[in-house]
Parts: sequence; structure tokens; C-alpha cells
Amino acid sequence: MKFGLIGHPIEHSLSPALFKAGYKGSYPYELIQSSDFEEAYSIFLKEYDGINVTAPFKEMALRKADIVSEECQMIGATNLLIKTPYGVKAYNSDYLGVRHWLEETAQGTDSRPRVLIVGMGGAGKAAAAAAKSCGFETILMNRTQYDSEILPLSDFCHEFRKADIIIYNLPVKIPQIDQLSEEDLSAENRKTILEANYRHPEFKIQHPNITYVDGREWLLLQAVTGYELFTGTTPDCEAMKAVIKSK
Repeated sequence: MKFGLIGHPIEHSLSPALFKAGYKGSYPYELIQSSDFEEAYSIFLKEYDGINVTAPFKEMALRKADIVSEECQMIGATNLLIKTPYGVKAYNSDYLGVRHWLEETAQGTDSRPRVLIVGMGGAGKAAAAAAKSCGFETILMNRTQYDSEILPLSDFCHEFRKADIIIYNLPVKIPQIDQLSEEDLSAENRKTILEANYRHPEFKIQHPNITYVDGREWLLLQAVTGYELFTGTTPDCEAMKAVIKSK
């Protein structure tokens, strides 16, 4: 079997190193270098059994799929395509990974968690769908294109105070983060923050009442989930963790 990654740019992706570590090099995993989606997809059909898909190809890739998983239907995007006897099937391991994290994080809590999703790009949509599918109260927030369901960033401090879990998907730091008060960060308002951006995190708060989770944990969870779908076997998670920690 042979696997790869499409998207643009992908030169600095950790996926090849993670896949190699997870399976000790048993399967080839390559970067399919093309900024043109149709060209990249054609190469996948000719040469590969499965591919990961990253920006800006996630929505285009979904439209190519013959079979669409339930999570992809909810999100409207895919980050993983696999050839099957019945055609190409689309999955979203961003959703599957963050849903697993949310379920683990909520274990042992008596109340229904309130989850604030900041940023409604691909990762944000996956996180929102996962939180809703867990039955958690879910608040959506975005820099643009807000409506009756998606709140503007001007509401950030107010919604942060009420949330139990914050999933931050924006690539930049918003001014409202520096406006958080001691009351927002009080012991009565303990929070868990997951930041999607693992390369250049912007929301890393050091505070005794904040549990900050680096985006590398989400990266690991989605990689493990996706690689299991590719191969049908579980990769070496500890070896993959070592790769992530080294970066």
C-alpha cells in the first residue's frame, strides 16, 4: 500500500515523519507536490491507496468522493480519502481526533460542558461538529461572516467566562485575549484550552486555573485515527509522540 498528502503548501508537513515513525517505514508515504488540485487528485487515483488532504483542497476533495462519511456530511470537508472496492471514501480525522479529545476531557464531570469554538475555518468546523455530536453546549465565534448562530469576536470575553472548554482555531492572537480579567481566570472559572495552531501558538496562557493543551495533541490524535483508517492497524503512538516533541 502507498499513501500521501495533497495540499498547498505542504513542504513543512509532519505527516511523512509521523507515518514513518508509526509504521517503522513499512509503507511509503509521500508529499504529492502540486498547487493544482485536479493534478494532485489525478496522481492519487493513479498511484496511491489513500491520501491525507490539507488546505486549500478539503472542500474540493469532498466533491470528488463516491462515498461520504457522516462526519464529512456534517462539516462539508474531508482531510482523508481512501480507495475502496466501491469507490473513493471521504473521512475527516480532524473531527474524529477532536471528538475523542472532547470525550476524554469531559470524563468525570457532572455537568454538560459548555464549549466555545473560536474560528470557523476547517478545524473550527470539525471541532464544532464534534462538540455538538457529543451533546455539549456549543458556542461558535468567528472573525467574519458571523450571524445569529456565529458570534463576533467582540463577545469573546463574555463567552470565555461562561465556557468550560475553549477550542481556539485562529492563526493569530486576538486583542480580546489580553483583555481577560482575573475574574475570567478565577478558580470558579477553570478552563481547558485547546489550540489548533501547533506551529505558532498564540493563545498560550500560563495560569493556575487554565489547562492549556498544545495543538500537537490534536495533530497526534487525528494522525493516529487517520493512519488506522488507511492501514487497518494501529500505529506506534509513542514513536509518533517522539516525532512531534522533537519539532
